[in-house]
Amino acid sequence: MTDVTAALSPSGYADGFARANLPPPQEWPEFLFELPELHYPERLNCVAELLDGALRRGWGERTALVGARERLSYAELLARVDRIAHVLRDDLGLATGSRVLLRGANCPMMAACILAVIKAGCIAVPTMPLLRARELGTIADKARVNAILCAGSLCAEADALARGGLPLLRFDAEDAPDGLEARMRRHTAPFPAPDTAADDVCLISFTSGTTGVPKGTMHFHRDVLAICDCFPRHTLRSSADDIFIGTPPLAFTFGLGGLLLFPLRVGATAVLIEKLTPETLLAAIARHRATVCFTAPTFYRQMAQLAPGFDLSSLTRTVSAGEALPLATREAWQAATGLAMIDGIGATELLHIFISAAGDQVRPGATGKPVPGYRACILDEAGQPVGPGVIGRLAVKGPTGCRYLADPRQRDYVRNGWNLTGDAYEMDADGYFHYRSRTDDMIISAGYNIAGAEVEEALLRHPAVAECGVVGRADSERGQVVEAHVVLKAGQAPSEALVLELQEFVKQQIAPYKYPRAVRFREQLPRTETGKLQRFKLRLDAV
Repeated sequence: MTDVTAALSPSGYADGFARANLPPPQEWPEFLFELPELHYPERLNCVAELLDGALRRGWGERTALVGARERLSYAELLARVDRIAHVLRDDLGLATGSRVLLRGANCPMMAACILAVIKAGCIAVPTMPLLRARELGTIADKARVNAILCAGSLCAEADALARGGLPLLRFDAEDAPDGLEARMRRHTAPFPAPDTAADDVCLISFTSGTTGVPKGTMHFHRDVLAICDCFPRHTLRSSADDIFIGTPPLAFTFGLGGLLLFPLRVGATAVLIEKLTPETLLAAIARHRATVCFTAPTFYRQMAQLAPGFDLSSLTRTVSAGEALPLATREAWQAATGLAMIDGIGATELLHIFISAAGDQVRPGATGKPVPGYRACILDEAGQPVGPGVIGRLAVKGPTGCRYLADPRQRDYVRNGWNLTGDAYEMDADGYFHYRSRTDDMIISAGYNIAGAEVEEALLRHPAVAECGVVGRADSERGQVVEAHVVLKAGQAPSEALVLELQEFVKQQIAPYKYPRAVRFREQLPRTETGKLQRFKLRLDAV
């Protein structure tokens, strides 16, 4: 075990913004490097290790990325990344340590831009395609962004930042005389990665906003490699023969890892397609003969109904994360495909999945056990570890951990060296971790603690329910009552009779006091761009 919170290597950056805005060392979590593969050199550029290293390993002709209109080998991807890096450093004159905001849908060019920013010795700040100008402005201000790389089709919301003086280069805009592609054509030489420290920040990822106020999470070069050497190596067991596909945006760390970093680490192929629906994702799996799929429970639930119409014989592993996986969804997917879902919990703060299980280690109803490289426990309200059968706060530590960008909420997330994820979990006697709720989603009604996720699980088993979200609504007599927000399946109509039917249905499955005393039918549920249910919006509606 090594604690490096107080001993950073000399930075390789000319711009010292990132180091200056890390939390104080005493507020960092404890970092663990117990696996030999996590012992990285002190000087490290993670993209040079992934891409230049790929060519050294003889993978140059292997297919790295597949998009809707192009296919790139590892050698072609490296050449593209090097050209973009030259544009950033030579044309724009960015210093090492500069922050570059990126905006684009999942495609090979967006992937190359993220990789190029990091290889150039700058710091990538990826953003979700659906963010508006005001949200982008908040991120740009907080990260003190120095430049923007933006897909031509998404520039409308970013133009306000450019008008404020930030240089903006458009990509996927071949006809733009001063766009990124035009500038890239002027550079043909390889780009040697600058000297960077393994603990220099290379990525600032902003949380997806389930609580309404995004935070910037700061990740080092070594963190990028660490997530590749933990979950995909020990749980997913990915290999060079794999073809990865899925829906999470590259701006979301779930997607950045699962659809770009993990395949690159082992010489595999990533399929990057924007604007996928459950039906078009299934079609793409069949067309590209994908072996590994990453998406959220909502997608799996919808795909389970459509799966019999597609050839999914190539698919060997499916990963669910982003929000809790209902048991009903797991069962429906396995019944439709024969595949046992690999559930996982990760966090933007820790970069990727840290509890999971695969193959014969899967236990329905449990998320899994700590991924090799990580430790986890359950803490009570006093911050003390508790044993099996007790619901408490999930605490995690490993080779990655929370470092918020100039944010006092660091002290809320990290306590006594542990990362507190904001999830209420219970550990069983065999060391499996079972999700109960978000800690701020626990409903206290007439003295009873009720986990909204448990009520949602029960409702999702009703044949009329497509989606649901459960929150607490203030009540003068009971403190709170359980309120269910329900989206019905096609052909189902809201009615008072259906409300009573749903309430009785829940009472038959779980303790009657947990049933939803209020049911509201909705056309859709509020979700982040990554698919996470925004319960805080439901709570606002419930006031």
